[in-house]
Amino acid sequence: MKLPGNVRYEYRLVVTEEYVAKGIGLNVKVFSTPSLVLCMETAALKAVERYLPDTHTTVGTGICIKHMKATLLGDTVVCKATLLKQDGNKLEFFVEAYDSQGKVGEGKHYRYIVDKKKFEEKLSGKKV
Repeated sequence: MKLPGNVRYEYRLVVTEEYVAKGIGLNVKVFSTPSLVLCMETAALKAVERYLPDTHTTVGTGICIKHMKATLLGDTVVCKATLLKQDGNKLEFFVEAYDSQGKVGEGKHYRYIVDKKKFEEKLSGKKV
């Protein structure tokens, strides 16, 4: 399925205790890099989900970002995802993030369009 051009989305996240580095074992209360990845992935997912049939979704397959500045507890992070290209079911996004002080991160994120039922069937054969 071919997505339209100019696919973008902005996802906002308030930096609460659950998104700070202290939550991953560091003794600082700033927005963590794993939380930045979550924000960027969510923006990319939401950018394309409205164009997909209910039978399909996307899954993340890679990310390469720079976390450039710290964001304080209580600030809001805005993650923007812009679809750069589509090669069949492979999607490539430019992702960037801003807080009240400016840009805090940027990079590339990759997703793949999957049929939900087929994807879940593959997972059902796996064991933990």
